[in-house]
Amino acid sequence: MNRELEIMIMTASDLPTIPVVAIKVMQLIESENATAEELAKVVASDPAVAARVLKISNSSFYGCQRQIQTLSHAIVVLGSATLKSLVVAASVKQVYQPYGLTEKMLWEHSFGAALASRMIARETRMVSEEEAFLGGLFHDIGKIIMNTMNKQQFQDVMQRCYNDGLTFEEAERRVYPYTHAEVGGLVIKKWNFPDRLMHAVLNHHTYAFEEVEDPCQISLTCVVGLANLFCHKAGIGIREPDDGLDLLQTVPAQRLGLDPRRIDALLERFKEAYEKDKSFFN
Repeated sequence: MNRELEIMIMTASDLPTIPVVAIKVMQLIESENATAEELAKVVASDPAVAARVLKISNSSFYGCQRQIQTLSHAIVVLGSATLKSLVVAASVKQVYQPYGLTEKMLWEHSFGAALASRMIARETRMVSEEEAFLGGLFHDIGKIIMNTMNKQQFQDVMQRCYNDGLTFEEAERRVYPYTHAEVGGLVIKKWNFPDRLMHAVLNHHTYAFEEVEDPCQISLTCVVGLANLFCHKAGIGIREPDDGLDLLQTVPAQRLGLDPRRIDALLERFKEAYEKDKSFFN
């Protein structure tokens, strides 16, 4: 990893931070003694986050039969692990401010990848659905950080994508001495999320695995990488769908052992879920 970049990210005082409510909820859940009432009280301390958690929990994606009207009910019905990922998702939306066209597209791509990751994890049963959800949510957080650090430089990359037909990865190599995946991995580290999440974000394009890599790490990275590709195939958060993308031939699809029937069915279910629930995440 780029050492100069690591120093810059770790010492920067003006980068976005995870809101306090998300940190408190994660700490409470880790303690394993928290009651639904205690968790609800912490979430309620940030009205914007609380409202978004309730909104998301009522999406069809979470499959609740009755409308969830209180935070305590949401916690009981969904469970603490799901609550954690929902609070993080509801909180991290605030990092995407000011909310212009660039931020809107990045947010749509990120929550699309979060939904796809959770669905792929459920299908393959190789990693935790909630861990996969967070991996998808954060896979491109480096782009938001780069946009925050220097909006003009980031827009230069976007212009090269749109005007020259380059992929984002090709365009960023011409502008930056580092990648958005490297930035994202370091920010996840700075925010004190688990190392496995950090490595999934860092390697979601390269799949640079060590010979002795933890199988769960490989699976998580591949789930997140495939979710990103699902969004590209479906045209979510990008200019237009990548119709020529053959998902079956990609590294993550092959590593996850997905055959044509399963991957096609998964992609269709994802596109339906995204269209049905996208309003709940905005």
